[in-house]
Amino acid sequence: MAKIKEITAREILNAKGNPTVEATVILNDGKIGVASCPTGEAIGQYEALELRDHDEKHFEGQGVLRAIANIKNIIAPALTGKEIEHQQEIDKIMIDLDGTQNKSRLGANATLSVSMAVAKAGAESSVLPLFLYLRQFVKKDHGILKIPVPIFNLINGGKKEFNSSDFHEFLIIPASSKPYTESIQIGEAIHKSLKRIIEAKSAGALGEYEEGFTVNLKTNKEAFSFLQQAAEDAHVRLEFDAFLGLNSRASAFFKDGKYHLSDIPTGLTSNDLVNYYEELNRSMHLLYLEDPMNQDDWDGWKLLFEKISPTTIIAGGELIATNPYRLQMALDKKTINAIVIKPNQVGTVIESLAIAQAAKETGLKIIVSHRSNETNDDFMADFSVSVAADYIKIGSLARGENIAKYNRLLQIDNQLKIL
Repeated sequence: MAKIKEITAREILNAKGNPTVEATVILNDGKIGVASCPTGEAIGQYEALELRDHDEKHFEGQGVLRAIANIKNIIAPALTGKEIEHQQEIDKIMIDLDGTQNKSRLGANATLSVSMAVAKAGAESSVLPLFLYLRQFVKKDHGILKIPVPIFNLINGGKKEFNSSDFHEFLIIPASSKPYTESIQIGEAIHKSLKRIIEAKSAGALGEYEEGFTVNLKTNKEAFSFLQQAAEDAHVRLEFDAFLGLNSRASAFFKDGKYHLSDIPTGLTSNDLVNYYEELNRSMHLLYLEDPMNQDDWDGWKLLFEKISPTTIIAGGELIATNPYRLQMALDKKTINAIVIKPNQVGTVIESLAIAQAAKETGLKIIVSHRSNETNDDFMADFSVSVAADYIKIGSLARGENIAKYNRLLQIDNQLKIL
């Protein structure tokens, strides 16, 4: 069995031009695993801590040299000589070395980049595709190997300088009955159609923020009209070929105990916002609704779940932050029927696999998601297949860091056909 010979790390740039950590794991059989860590645009209070230098002379304080030093000086000596296939043991060593609840000593960007690189090196040494290698660490009876349904982010909100919506992402979700290649065609057709509509109406900034267009909107709901028109022009039948979805990121417009939407003059109570979503759901027939309430508004979550969960996927993203304790709270309070999993919110591969498995055991839908500041690392694609995720969120079909993951899923799709 191959053993870890060396672990190195360096500072690289992510897709937004900001620093992040890249780790390299070299084995004594010559196999190598290289992985880089994504970063969130908005960091939730319950997720693991990404270590930054806060040295204004180096990338305006955003450097990650401290995390890299932790890999070289603390993690590498502890892992050198360990058998590569013992991913659980390796990740536990890093968890114990850190010794905090939120990876604040070593940094989640240090532990996750090493953990992913270990998994990649292990897969190389085992001569297995990464998704099959990761599969050995989860219960295989929790779902067949499949490509998850892609959730396309087409319009981004939350940018007041562009008069955009208060809501974070307006989404298109192909029907789950569609083959992956057809889902890709649906997403691309609507994306191109939407671009033409925005250009014709001079309705927004075509420079895409994150992955969706930033559109000037008169109301928060107007974005759905753009998506409906784009789908019609692309000959995609909504509620048959594809469905509408929304990521509210409600914590961003929650202040002083109320929700503040720019097109409603007074602040909304939890009950008011639940009523708002009920009306929106009646008119738009949302398949998917992510983070509709503030992350600590448990009563609001519970009420909304009671109202619309029979017809709508209610997903906890910031609410849970890939945190097993938050997941248990959400289950106890009956607030969700789906979980959004982002490995960098917890900090190791094994912890990410474990929370996916725990969620599967309770019957939750699994959505594997990237972060706003990604790299070209396509680990997320293999991870999503290994846990039999129902959906994957890796943006629209634009930007190289997204396309790398969509293309890896195309590769896996072909591999699954011959397994």
